[in-house]
Amino acid sequence: MQEKNHNLELDVQYPDARLEATITPEMVERWVRPALLGPAELAIRFVDAAEGQTLNRDYRGKDYATNVLTFAYNEGEELAEDEPVQADIVLCTDVLQREADEQKKTLEEHAAHLVVHGVLHAQGYDHEHDEEAEEMEQFERDVMEALGYPDPYAEK
Repeated sequence: MQEKNHNLELDVQYPDARLEATITPEMVERWVRPALLGPAELAIRFVDAAEGQTLNRDYRGKDYATNVLTFAYNEGEELAEDEPVQADIVLCTDVLQREADEQKKTLEEHAAHLVVHGVLHAQGYDHEHDEEAEEMEQFERDVMEALGYPDPYAEK
C-alpha cells in the first residue's frame, strides 16, 4: 500500500494525559496518513472513562465508555476533491489499555488500529452490514500491515 500525501490538519489532544508521553502526536500522524482518502481536518483526543462514557451516552445513547468514537462533521455530504473531511476522533484511554491487555496486543498497536478505524469512520466507512464491515476491516488490515503492525483481527 503506497502512502498518499493528502493535506492534513491534525490536532492531537490529551485531556487525559496518561498516554501523552507514550502515544505522541508524531505517531498519531503516521497512523492517520495511510488511512486518508483525501484532505482532512482531524482532532484526535485521548480521554478518561468518565468523559468517554458521557460522550457515548449523550451522542449515541449508550451509557458506557467505548474504545473510539468518531464525530464526522460532514458525514453524508459529497465533498469536492480538495474539500477536507472534518472530524473529532475520541479514544478512551481506560478502554484502550484494558482491551490491549485482554487482546494481548501492545498499547501502541491497539492505539494505531483504533486511530485507523476512527479515520475510516470519519470518511464514511461503516461496519453495520457484513459487506461494509468486510471492506472496512480489509482496509484496516492493509493500513496496519503497511505500518508494520500485525493483523488487528487475527486471533492471538
